[in-house]
Amino acid sequence: MATSTMEHHTTVEASLFNHTPYYCEENVYLLCKKLCSDGIANPEGSDLFVVFISNEKKQIPLWHQKASKRADGIVLWDYHVICIKINQGGDTPIVLDLDSSLPFPSPLASYVSETIRPSFQLFSDYNRLFRVVHAPVFLRCFASDRRHMKDSDGNWNEEPPLHEPIVAEDGTVHNLNEYITISSANAIIDAINSDSISSVKDAIFTQKYGVVIKENQLEELFSQISLE
Repeated sequence: MATSTMEHHTTVEASLFNHTPYYCEENVYLLCKKLCSDGIANPEGSDLFVVFISNEKKQIPLWHQKASKRADGIVLWDYHVICIKINQGGDTPIVLDLDSSLPFPSPLASYVSETIRPSFQLFSDYNRLFRVVHAPVFLRCFASDRRHMKDSDGNWNEEPPLHEPIVAEDGTVHNLNEYITISSANAIIDAINSDSISSVKDAIFTQKYGVVIKENQLEELFSQISLE
């Protein structure tokens, strides 16, 4: 694989990637595909992870979002989806968020600090949870017929992407709800450390819906995942 400028955190034009507002899950699906096909990621996407952000109330505050009308860029999403790429040689993981006004891509630590803002005191209803799915699994298993974007009369709440709906390899036409339904009861309780990381990685690399972690575990998790 050719050396990618992204491994050195050089800004890449987000405009090179497909983006349909309010369809972040499909945007990330296509982004992963393009990163693989363009040689920016490994061909099978083994260095990519898809991360769904939500909670039981489906109310998650994220800062520096382009959709915001506020100076601080805060938006209260029901859910959001980003891509995290890990790099050879221990370089810091990077976040690709097509809805963010931060540099594209951003180092994970900067993204967490600026977008998640863990030091900002939130009511418990707004605590964010993260479902981490290995991209190769996601690209095989994810499906959406966009039913969640229609009202009771079948009209679109937001205009859909021009490309065809995504169908999973096994023929499943819609399982988005399984990805965005995230509960703290399903989150990893124990600290992610040298004793537990093996089982956590096994789950991420093999489970259709990955693992659910709390926001204070995101950086900890990716500091212990490496390309082997």
